[in-house]
Amino acid sequence: MRTRGGKVAWMGLLFALSMALSFLESQILIFPVPGIKPGLANIVTMYCLFCFGPKEAYTLAGLRSLFVLLTRGAVACAMSLAGGLVSVTAMYLLHKIGKGRFSQTFQSVCGGLAHNLGQLMAAVPILGSTSVLYYFPILAVSGVAMGLLTGTLLRRLMPRLNQIFF
Repeated sequence: MRTRGGKVAWMGLLFALSMALSFLESQILIFPVPGIKPGLANIVTMYCLFCFGPKEAYTLAGLRSLFVLLTRGAVACAMSLAGGLVSVTAMYLLHKIGKGRFSQTFQSVCGGLAHNLGQLMAAVPILGSTSVLYYFPILAVSGVAMGLLTGTLLRRLMPRLNQIFF
């Protein structure tokens, strides 16, 4: 990104792609267990984190939560925001502390687990009960599986996306 305007334009495109993937997931992909989704929009957030930086990734996660607010309501927005912020934080810390020792797929798996944990922590005050935490083992299995999926997709897409953006 040579100019600030160019960066803003690319961030807008990443946000649009993120919204489209999020909407597609909510409309087409149906899983038998509530709360489990592939997290395809997280591919865009991870790409943003690894190529643009944490500030941009947090911004994208926040904007995506606003989109969730408009399309699915306040509770879904709170869950999305909590999961997104915790996920970006976990992946950023692994990226920063690991200094290249951790693969993007491993960071994605950790981000998926962190996302689920963030959502559960947001659910506790919303529901007024800690019993929702018993759902974590189910979400942990899906977090690992979906983290592997999104991390693998990112690894495959990253060279092509870098050709477009840089």
